[in-house]
Amino acid sequence: MTGITGLKPTYGVVSRYGMIAFASSLDQAGPMARSAEDCAWMMNVMSGFDARDSTSLERAKEDYTRELERPLAGLRIGLPKEFFAQGLSPDVAHAVEAALAEYRRLGAMTVDVSLPSSELSIPVYYVLAPAEASANLSRFDGVRYGYRAPDYADLTDLYQLSRAQGFGAEVKRRIMIGTYVLSHGYYDAYYVKAQKIRRLIAQDFARAFAQCDVIMGPTAPETAFDFGAKANDPVSMYLSDIYTIAVNLAGLPGMSVPCGFDSRNRPVGLQLIGDYFSEARLLGVAHQYQRVTDWHQRVPVGAV
Repeated sequence: MTGITGLKPTYGVVSRYGMIAFASSLDQAGPMARSAEDCAWMMNVMSGFDARDSTSLERAKEDYTRELERPLAGLRIGLPKEFFAQGLSPDVAHAVEAALAEYRRLGAMTVDVSLPSSELSIPVYYVLAPAEASANLSRFDGVRYGYRAPDYADLTDLYQLSRAQGFGAEVKRRIMIGTYVLSHGYYDAYYVKAQKIRRLIAQDFARAFAQCDVIMGPTAPETAFDFGAKANDPVSMYLSDIYTIAVNLAGLPGMSVPCGFDSRNRPVGLQLIGDYFSEARLLGVAHQYQRVTDWHQRVPVGAV
């Protein structure tokens, strides 16, 4: 939505140490830069094992720039039919199709794949993420962490006022949802079931990568909306994540690359998804596209 290049690595490749935890099984740091090449150089510094993060993976050090010059001839690009269905903005669809045509000119081929469980990613995410947020943010009580209310009568009042004043409306909404799905009588019905569907989503990706090397599609179904335009319609705002949340749930690496502008001159993102630990390949695929296009160098009107 902002016209920059961004990479979310495989879960565990970059340390989460120092982050304020939102949803521990989903949180992951990654580079945001002007180009895929810049992201590759940043990953060389950011990645690696960190003993202070229990989810950090012990792996051999990688050079994430090693695939930048690799030609795209023979690359198999998977196109999930679920990413090009109803709800996709015509402007976004046009820009993504133009990007795919450019990849074909560079020697890649496209194959149709399916991610049938991806349509469940939004409800699954908004069970799992709020549940983990409810647990993680419970420490922000005005005593040990975070904001403390300036005026209070007793300890209970301090807790209540600090959390009421310190959290915004969306954070409170997610804490309440998370507390509900973890409560007695609802844990099995919601949280456990969501974890099972999460596994099905990961299995869908595994089957898709048996047919292709990288998956592509839109990053979001529409371009950036005006600030505050969806404040009163959170469900509509959540649906903006419909193409990206499945990647987080599966712990896969994903990228967003600028590939055009809509009729309002707002940037369109092309999403690239790779198999586990394929960040270098993703960065190379994105870099080859950016060598022959200049979308990543253009600045949207009104950007500061």
